[in-house]
Amino acid sequence: MRRIPIAITIAGSDSGGGAGIQADLKTFAALGVHGTVALTSVTAQNTYEVRAIHDIPPHVVYEQIIAIAIDMGIDAGKTGMLSNAEIIETVARAVDDIGFPLVVDPVMIAKSGAKLLRDDAIDTLIKKLLPLAKIVTPNAPEASRISGVEVKDLDSAKKAAKKIVDETGVEAAIVKGGHLTSSTAVDVMYWNNQFYTFESERVLDGCTHGTGCSFSAAIAAELAKGANVYDAVREAKKFITTAISYGLKIGRGHCPVNPMAWLYIPAYKHMVIEELERAICVLMDSSKKIIEYMPEVGMNIVMSLPPEYTRSINDVAGVKGRIIKYGETLLRTGPVEFGVSKHLARLVIELQRIYPEIRSALNIKYDEKIIDNARVKGYKVVFIDRRMEPDDIRRIEGATMKWIANEVSKITTSPPDIIYDIGDIGKEAMIRIIGRNALEVVNKLLNIIED
Repeated sequence: MRRIPIAITIAGSDSGGGAGIQADLKTFAALGVHGTVALTSVTAQNTYEVRAIHDIPPHVVYEQIIAIAIDMGIDAGKTGMLSNAEIIETVARAVDDIGFPLVVDPVMIAKSGAKLLRDDAIDTLIKKLLPLAKIVTPNAPEASRISGVEVKDLDSAKKAAKKIVDETGVEAAIVKGGHLTSSTAVDVMYWNNQFYTFESERVLDGCTHGTGCSFSAAIAAELAKGANVYDAVREAKKFITTAISYGLKIGRGHCPVNPMAWLYIPAYKHMVIEELERAICVLMDSSKKIIEYMPEVGMNIVMSLPPEYTRSINDVAGVKGRIIKYGETLLRTGPVEFGVSKHLARLVIELQRIYPEIRSALNIKYDEKIIDNARVKGYKVVFIDRRMEPDDIRRIEGATMKWIANEVSKITTSPPDIIYDIGDIGKEAMIRIIGRNALEVVNKLLNIIED
């Protein structure tokens, strides 16, 4: 049987679930590693404050690490909150006794500003733990405290990283760029006598609670799977950028990162494609009923990811090309892909901002009989007069769908089933059927066209 990589987090608990061992275990799971725990402290914590801290006795911390090592083994580990010198010394002794690649996240201050590492313990961390570690991952303030170099830009970050490696004996030092003011987030690593930089777009409205925890846990997970230092950090950088970008907008303070986005996004994409394929099969099987409602521009059906993961048309899938009339049947001209149906995709995105449950839409030609049937059968039907669209909106690529969504929101506070217009100069009259998923939309269509 193939052995599952084992990683351990030696860190505190965040009762809010955003940082600490909670963030670490999510990260390990998302990256395919079995996560284990040596709990160092229990915090009463949420997104904006740390109300209380209770440290675990050092000998219990030691025994937690040993318990994992003698049973499952430890392929790599990481430390987080080590609040006092006694715990740090105990962790150092365990790492020295067992021997495994260790990533040290030198947690000193929580996002809320609460101190998580006592001043007298910082020297112990530097002298006792860092010499045993493979990688240390300080942010700018932490790197400044460890190295004595004021980290304020890329050059000073490089100086600090080199000085930390040279003076502590840690194999690699990564100075994270989240606290710096550059337009991109640049992390600097000094390893094997070389500097490396890892750059990503700075996420301006992302969530940051648990960033350091998840980043260091991701490095440890990759090390546990056998990656070298550079590859582990490169993958962790991509991982944490995703976790920040799709952070969980909860709480009244610093919202937490979302490590599970790494898994959820590809999983949801797969499910959306499967749902669309099933819906398209139903459409094709009902060609004779539907074909007379084919618009001149062709038909398409789209479905988005869940709203928390939908940002652009690249998060909405549809039929590449279109569904067209081919003799007496329907023909799809291409496969189901993301980012291929701009108009319907934009409409779903804009409607979703107002009605989060909406994820799918399908277009057919305007037919008064369809509108009458829909109303008789109790569907919510909304008329939009395209002739009233402002000229400045018409001139902006993609702006029409936002205008339509806004007009719909003025008419109904609940999601519509149908949005239709009777066209304008150069604009074909159109009916758009709206729903929570692709099969629902197709079933609405079939129900409406039944006499």
